[in-house]
Amino acid sequence: MRYLLCLALLLSLTSRMFADDDPKPKPNTLTPKEAADGWLLLFDGDSTFGWKALDDSKWSVVEGMLSPQGDKPVRLVSTTAFADYDLSLEFRVKQDTKADVIVGCDADGGGAAGKQVNAIPLVGNGWATLTAQVRGGDLARFATRSASRSGSTEFGPGSGDPAAKKAASGYLTLSGNNFIVRNVKLKPINTKAIFNGKDLTGWKVFEGPGKKSEFGVTKEGWISLKNGPGDLQTKDAWTDFLVQIDCISNGKQLNSGVFFRCIPNEYQNGYEAQIHNGFTEKPEKEYTIEEYDPATNELKNKTKIKATATDYGTGAIYRRVPARREVAKDREWFKMTVVAQGRHLATWVNGVQVVDWTDNRPLKDNARNGCRLEKGPISLQGHDPTTDLNFRNIEIAELPPLVKGEKK
Repeated sequence: MRYLLCLALLLSLTSRMFADDDPKPKPNTLTPKEAADGWLLLFDGDSTFGWKALDDSKWSVVEGMLSPQGDKPVRLVSTTAFADYDLSLEFRVKQDTKADVIVGCDADGGGAAGKQVNAIPLVGNGWATLTAQVRGGDLARFATRSASRSGSTEFGPGSGDPAAKKAASGYLTLSGNNFIVRNVKLKPINTKAIFNGKDLTGWKVFEGPGKKSEFGVTKEGWISLKNGPGDLQTKDAWTDFLVQIDCISNGKQLNSGVFFRCIPNEYQNGYEAQIHNGFTEKPEKEYTIEEYDPATNELKNKTKIKATATDYGTGAIYRRVPARREVAKDREWFKMTVVAQGRHLATWVNGVQVVDWTDNRPLKDNARNGCRLEKGPISLQGHDPTTDLNFRNIEIAELPPLVKGEKK
C-alpha cells in the first residue's frame, strides 16, 4: 500500500511538472550524434539497471523518471566507476529538500578520503539541468540551470583540481529524498586513439595454423576484417580501462567480438564482448548463468534465463551473460563501450547499457576458466569464413585505481 501511495504521489507531482513543459524528445534517449560521440545513458528510463540501492531503500521508476520512495534520505550508487568524464542530468526537487549528486564515491556511496567538494546540491524551481566536469575522480566544475536561477562553480588547486590529488576512479551516488531525475548521461573524455586510421601500426596479426582472416585498412580509414578464424591484437596491454569502438557488420547476424585482458601472444584467450546482432522478438533462447560467492569465489547456483539474444547478442560477455536488449543493427555503424575495473565488467551499445556483471569466479590466468585481473591486449575476432566487419574510432582510457573511502 505504501508503495502504491508513493507511485500515486509521484505521478501527481510529475503531471504538474509536465503541465507547463514544451514538447521535447523522449527522455532517457540519446540522439544519433550523442551516441556517435560516445555519450552513455546511466538511467534507461525503465529500471535501476546499473545502480545499487543502499539503506534498504526503494526507488520508483514512473514515466521515465527515477525517484526515491519515502521521506527518509537514501542513496543509489552506480555499479560502474569512472574517472574522467562530463555528466549531465535533469532533476526536480521539492522545496526544502536535501538532495545531492555525489561523484568520486567508493562502492558504498561514501566520500573519498580528503575530498570535500564532490557533493553537488540539487536546488531549483521546476525542472533544472545539472552539468558537471569530473577529472581524475574529482569534481572540477558544475553548473545548474533552471527557469528561475542558474550558476556555476569551479574548483581550483587543493579542492577538485586533479593536479592537486592522485587520480582515482569513483562511483556516482544519488542521495537524499523528495527528488526526481531523468536524462542521466555521461561522456568519457581523455581517451586516446589506438588505431590511427591509416595503417595497422600498434597492432599485430596472430599467426598460427588454420588462421585465415584478412586484416587491412580501407581508403576510408577503417579496419577491414574478413574471413576467419583469425585475431588482430594490440601490441599494448591494459588491465582496468574504458574502450570505445565503432563497428559495422556487413552481413546478416555475422559473428565477431572484441576480446580484452587477453593472454599476450595467445589466440583469443580473454574476455569477449560479443558482436552478433541476432535477436528474437520475445525471449526464446535459454542461457545458464553461474553465480559465485563474492567472498569465497565458490559456485553457489546456476540459474536458467531466457533472452531475446540468439547467440548472447552484441555487447554480451560471451559465455557469461547475454545482452539484455537489442540495440545494434546489421549494416549500420554502432558504438560499443566496454568498462573493465577489477572484477566488474559493463558494456554499452550506442550508449545503452546491456551488461552489468561482476566476475566472482576464482582467479585464473585465462578468462575462459576464471576471473582474470592481469593486463592483456585488445583483439578483434575473425570468427569464421562469413566474417565481414569494419572498425573505426578505437579509443581507450586507462582507469586509475578505485577511490578509497573515508575510514569509519
